[in-house]
Amino acid sequence: MYYRKFIASFILLIFSVPVYGYTGGPKHSYDVLSYKLEINCYTCFKPPYPKSFSAVNTMNIKIDSTLNYIRLNANNYSLTTDSVTLLSNARLTYTHSQNVITVNLDRTYNPGETLGIKVFYRHNDVQDTAFLVNRGIVFTDCEPEGARKWFPCWDKPSDKALTDISVKVPSNVLLGSNGRLADSLRTGDSVYYHWVSRDPMSTYLVALAGSINYRLTTKYWHKYSSPSDSIPVRIYYNSWENPVNVRDSINLIADFYSQLFGDYAFEKIGFANGDSIKLGNMENQTLIKISPNSWNVWVAGHEFSHHWFGDLITCGTWADLWLNEGFGTYCDALVVEHLHGTEAYMQWMINYSNQYLSGNNTQPIYNPAWVNITPPDYLLFSAVNYSKAACVLHMLRNLTGDSVFFGLMKSYATDTNFTFKTAVTNDFIAKVNSYTGLDYTWFFDEWVKQPNHPKYTNTYGISNTGSGNWRVNFNTRQNLTYSAFHRMPVELKIKFHDASDTLVKILNDANNQNFSFDFQKQPDSLIFDPYNKIILKQVSTIIGIRNGENILPVRYSLSQNYPNPFNSSTRISYSIPNDGDVSLKIYDLLGREVRVLINSRQNAGDYILMFKAGDMASGVYFYKLTAGEFSEIKRMVIIK
Repeated sequence: MYYRKFIASFILLIFSVPVYGYTGGPKHSYDVLSYKLEINCYTCFKPPYPKSFSAVNTMNIKIDSTLNYIRLNANNYSLTTDSVTLLSNARLTYTHSQNVITVNLDRTYNPGETLGIKVFYRHNDVQDTAFLVNRGIVFTDCEPEGARKWFPCWDKPSDKALTDISVKVPSNVLLGSNGRLADSLRTGDSVYYHWVSRDPMSTYLVALAGSINYRLTTKYWHKYSSPSDSIPVRIYYNSWENPVNVRDSINLIADFYSQLFGDYAFEKIGFANGDSIKLGNMENQTLIKISPNSWNVWVAGHEFSHHWFGDLITCGTWADLWLNEGFGTYCDALVVEHLHGTEAYMQWMINYSNQYLSGNNTQPIYNPAWVNITPPDYLLFSAVNYSKAACVLHMLRNLTGDSVFFGLMKSYATDTNFTFKTAVTNDFIAKVNSYTGLDYTWFFDEWVKQPNHPKYTNTYGISNTGSGNWRVNFNTRQNLTYSAFHRMPVELKIKFHDASDTLVKILNDANNQNFSFDFQKQPDSLIFDPYNKIILKQVSTIIGIRNGENILPVRYSLSQNYPNPFNSSTRISYSIPNDGDVSLKIYDLLGREVRVLINSRQNAGDYILMFKAGDMASGVYFYKLTAGEFSEIKRMVIIK
């Protein structure tokens, strides 16, 4: 009866499904159909390794609104423009200032017309963060808006275009790029590599990687749904590194993702080593950048998953980056689950929760201001867009169940409204609602569009109601000064005196909410969310009443944490007999404060707090409780 009431209430909550139209992201006055880049960076690989090169960018553009000029992104520090012409070589006038090339067209163009222009330009001899040169290695790294530092373009993720890239390099250089290698022509001491993409991509995914030290390993992956269809796997790595872990695992990962999300959509799987002058891995379309000494299955799994969530379906704006990074981060956990089972998966998710709790910058996952204004990297590439967003997908999976969740993910990843195009946050919400037939807008409003996470203060009491009957009264409150109210279904585990237990479910849809549960045997304790289905939270639980009597503590006390030593999380219990200001802080061996767990006024009671170590290093720490004139210190040990 109780479960039926819960399910009925929850269905009523999400029954009415709003209708959305898919937007894909903001529209622009023109749409770039293709970039043809002809680059001479021969000297970049020769001492003294200058950063300068000369190039021509031939752009094919479709006009979407009446225009007599176009603007291109081109960073003034990095690029110098020499001339701009039509395909007929007729010169066009232009200005290049404030990182924008404004090209005056030969006439007014109307929507639907196409236009071809050539931009003759040079990369200056400067080291920037996008086109990188270091003693025989050249590579690009463009997210979020670095493409404009090595070729003029409309540098927004919502605009996808085909690429045709020819590069002149010395004959001892191996060079990779997006798509397929159409040809490589050796002339004297030079090689001209010609790479052509079959599929459109956003500018930040366009990539080059070349080195005098590269080795090339080539193998083939046979499509999961069509084993006779072979996809080349090209791995460029430095001669002193060993890519064996990626080489040997990529077919397994490709099979796994193809089974979950639909066939791998591109014509090549590529990896290329970067350089220590800019660390970090990057999911460039069909040419994933791997940092030195990062050839492992987790890096490969994360970056390769972006070929579904990031490359095939690209975030429409930088406000929607979680559709790339949150999904990619969650795919890491799915690979762990696939290889090592549910327990390992849950530990992986707990680690993500800890990363978010220790790295929360109090920004929402989806920040509408970022639709038009690209934020600094430290905000864009934070734990919020990676770890918190992955945890949101974990909680969505718990809400819908595995069958619906994975059906939804595959339907989204194969939906032609989005594939080879872009999607924004409301597109994904609309997809969830459409696929499930239920309205989950409330869920995304709470967890994606609002910052922070719930802080619960729970109280429960146990009383004997006579004739062998018992009642558990439970109250749950959220700290609304910290975050908006989070409406969620919650599980409670009741443990009984005879060592048995039962799981009850409630719908917490109001703050300061009371629930009562009747049993015919004696309960001993209550555990809130025992299986971490609300993985983003902080909780303290007060035991207030037992057997009808007030059992508020008579003395202050601080218990030893359990378990101790611990790896990721431990339980800390303490008692305060009087209302008052309470602080619970953690210090390192030098006496430096490293965490503040509690610093607020609390009511008298027994408290249980789960502490997650997050990114704290292994070692000995001390935790100190201060309440009124009372203080006590205990020792804890973290082992990772």
